[in-house]
Amino acid sequence: MLGGGVVLAAAGASTAFLLTRRPDRALAPWTVAGMPDQEPRRRALSYAILAPNPHNRQPWLVDLGVKDQVTLYVDTTRLLPETDPHNRQITIGLGCFIEQMAIAASIQNYRLDVSLFPEGSDAQALDARPVAVVRFERDPTIGADPLFAQILRRRSLKEPFDLTKPVPWEVLGALGASVRHGTLAGSSNDPSVVATLREMTHAALDLEINTQRTYRESVDLLRIGKAEIEASPDGIDLGGPLFDGLAALGQLSREQALDTTSTAFAQGRAALLANTDTAMAHIWLTTSGNSRVEQIAAGRDWARINLTATALGTGLQPLSQALQEFPEMDEHYRQVHKMLSPEGGTVQMLGRLGYAGTVEPSPRWPLDAKII
Repeated sequence: MLGGGVVLAAAGASTAFLLTRRPDRALAPWTVAGMPDQEPRRRALSYAILAPNPHNRQPWLVDLGVKDQVTLYVDTTRLLPETDPHNRQITIGLGCFIEQMAIAASIQNYRLDVSLFPEGSDAQALDARPVAVVRFERDPTIGADPLFAQILRRRSLKEPFDLTKPVPWEVLGALGASVRHGTLAGSSNDPSVVATLREMTHAALDLEINTQRTYRESVDLLRIGKAEIEASPDGIDLGGPLFDGLAALGQLSREQALDTTSTAFAQGRAALLANTDTAMAHIWLTTSGNSRVEQIAAGRDWARINLTATALGTGLQPLSQALQEFPEMDEHYRQVHKMLSPEGGTVQMLGRLGYAGTVEPSPRWPLDAKII
């Protein structure tokens, strides 16, 4: 009896500890966005920092030194050189940031005048030159963008989808109609098209995992447990009681994730591939070329699609692997372009659609950490 009581007391203490594992500080930007006493630029930026972006790198830096102006730069320490060697995906993430800033500004009757790459750009890599100079212009006629209401609810739903619940054509039509920055949106819920894209995206993801340097890039960005997430609220977060508990028991670490013979590797790989295999529909964005300006436009329209999906109660997750431009991915890149953009152009984004339960938002750096 005495021994059992000690075990139960210890278990109770452990449970109480695990219940505190939510990284509240890293999630705070989702709760403090839009504080009423904020200056208009800062208020809009407090929503912009919640935008979707690759590997949650949050690659934005802003300078507020000029009145009524935001100068946007890329943080070159937050690139993805292995999977995104020309920084195309990072640029798309910056486009998402600009769009959410514009949507948030509209609530206070500000129109944004966006000048992209005013000092030029390099197609091979982003650099220290400004990505955009954004002027806030008061305009009482602009009206609030209805997608604003979805910013705090938006997620990239990285869970297996319900295989019994199809995505209706009406949803696909609404998502396609939400774009407004010149990209071409395509989508399908046709079972044969979905099956083919499931296979393509599965194979591309598997290749990224099985290519040592590209897989290591993701593993290096793992944030395991509350302490790591709050110290670095970016990258790929593995938080909550389960992951904290596994880490405490020595059953989850970067070393184990990199060991392709380990249980942790096998389970992680299976979980990732299960997502691609449960797509119920797909949506993609194409542009006629692949300029930096077109990449920004793709990001702006992807943000709108993501917010529209949220409004419709539909889950969306980007599946970018087949669009990556590292050499080993060449064959998958050609196949997906042949299927989705047969007349030429660049497929900038590809995502899966479906339905699943709710998930926590991704951690974020606070706004002040992103102001130069």
